[in-house]
Amino acid sequence: MHDPVTTLHQGAAQGPSAQGGFSAPGTPSRASGPVARLRSLRSVSLATPRSVESAEFYREVWGLTPMECDGGSTWLRGTGPEHHVLELRAAEQNALRKIAFAVGDRREVDTAARRLAEWGIEPLSGPGGLDGPGGGYGLRFPDVEGRLIELSCEVAAVTPGDPGGLPAVPRGLAHVVLNTVDIDAACDFYTQVLGMRISDWSEHQMVFLRCNSDHHSIAFNQAQWTSLNHVAYEMTSIDHFMRGIGRLKHHGQVPLWGPGRHGPGDNTFSYFADPAGLVCEYTSEVAQVEEDAWLCRTWRRTPELSDLWGTAGPPSVDVRTRMAGIPDPGHPRPERTGLPAVSRPGGGRS
Repeated sequence: MHDPVTTLHQGAAQGPSAQGGFSAPGTPSRASGPVARLRSLRSVSLATPRSVESAEFYREVWGLTPMECDGGSTWLRGTGPEHHVLELRAAEQNALRKIAFAVGDRREVDTAARRLAEWGIEPLSGPGGLDGPGGGYGLRFPDVEGRLIELSCEVAAVTPGDPGGLPAVPRGLAHVVLNTVDIDAACDFYTQVLGMRISDWSEHQMVFLRCNSDHHSIAFNQAQWTSLNHVAYEMTSIDHFMRGIGRLKHHGQVPLWGPGRHGPGDNTFSYFADPAGLVCEYTSEVAQVEEDAWLCRTWRRTPELSDLWGTAGPPSVDVRTRMAGIPDPGHPRPERTGLPAVSRPGGGRS
């Protein structure tokens, strides 16, 4: 039997990245730590040339409920309290438009803006009222690879559905996995600037980050280019998870990979592809972290640990290709920045 763990690290911020840290030349010495305390992963915005077909898929097949539609854009919710968990926008190619996190109140948003300045990061918008469905108060800024991050509060809430009800549909977002060209720089930004904690590593290929008790809400995968890997949606229970897979099969949707159970995070998984080719996942039962007792582990990358059940096996070449996606240029980084240089495809650092 393989030992699943190569190293145990006392404390959440340890692991392969801990030796380097956020120490690139030019980092402002006045930076006082993370800009905010993230409460949860709120929503994700995706751009796609097949926005109409994708909206129909997520509504009729995946199990989300439309909140608003405006031209080529659609906002959809799960059964949880968030106004929407997915935004789809028409575009010329697939891309990640935005990741939104919840913070406590306006004071935290305003404080985040001041602390971003200490890091040398200028918001692209805000702090102020947010446009679009759900409204709210927040600000938006690029991360180290140009992904747009939103910190928001006072977004319109909706009445949650019955979490124990019969419909096998997603409650909300579980996590987003991102492909990165520099896993250490990405990890440093999300821990030191956004205040997320490292839960586990999968060797030096993947890192799993949390902002609350869920094992991870963001994960990074070392890759050849910056892109979206997949978006995972939380199913209330393993029964809802399995019945959801059955419902998708009735719609002619066969899993690309799964069902199974991952080692890191201990969550169930079943991966599918939407009409645009973007990978989406049903998941449930993610590990819950007790902050004072959790040990950050470095997992071996072996087939049996990618699926503890042994029902799905390792991902195929086709699955890996789909998860690699296409290069996403993201949003330009401000000229004045204390962020570390990030490797770009073709050599060199930006």
